[in-house]
Amino acid sequence: MTAIPPCRRTRRAALTSALCALAVVTGTGLTGCSGGDPDAGTNGVGKLPADRIQARSRTAAESAGAVHLSGNVVSNGRTYRLDMRLKSDGGTGSVTSQGVTFGLLRVGRQLYLKADARFWDSADGEGKDGDPTANGKNGPDKGAAGKLDGKYVKVPQGDPAYKRFSGFTDKGVLLESLLTLHGALATDGHHEQSGVRTVRVTGGKGTGGTLDVSLEGTPYPLRLVRAGDAGTLSFSEWGKDFPLAEPDADDTVDYGKQLPAS
Repeated sequence: MTAIPPCRRTRRAALTSALCALAVVTGTGLTGCSGGDPDAGTNGVGKLPADRIQARSRTAAESAGAVHLSGNVVSNGRTYRLDMRLKSDGGTGSVTSQGVTFGLLRVGRQLYLKADARFWDSADGEGKDGDPTANGKNGPDKGAAGKLDGKYVKVPQGDPAYKRFSGFTDKGVLLESLLTLHGALATDGHHEQSGVRTVRVTGGKGTGGTLDVSLEGTPYPLRLVRAGDAGTLSFSEWGKDFPLAEPDADDTVDYGKQLPAS
């Protein structure tokens, strides 16, 4: 038998690994692929117990410099549509509730809220549900609402709106509260999110939420279905930096100690 040179064996092994990975994605079977091992060519977390998969994904999320988060969150019976880019020193993006969209920007500890006149005209920071998108009688007058239209309004740290909305811009706080599954953890097979292979972890057989973790590269969380129909979120662009800076003074309104709507 003729010996195969080491370099040729290495190339052959690499080709076999690539073909086996392709077989997993396409669902076809190839002889010599270890019985169609779904973890062939992955980062290996799919072979770990559910609690270790979740722990690895948390560590990856905490270590990442930035993330793009999008989807729905249900809180106190109200649905918020989030599209936020977050990193350690702030975040930027938009939130939609009750058909009204407003922008959020936090640089360091300074939070800004940007919305159109319709938002400010209908704002009621002291409504029974504490939601400034609810119609009420305590918002600014028509003239003030017009002056706030499209401006970055500084949110004082003592204002109720600061506590209510700053969490949407805080990577650590937001991920800590969201990346939680309830009940006994278990794995629920291999799946795919946006073309990336994942392993799914469930809490309480799915009633406590599900989390899809990437099987390719770093085991980042890619999709979360929250327990109790409390929303579905997608995570992408892990580690991809983005610009974060204070808005121009001409585009900023400072109301001092308290927003006019609260």
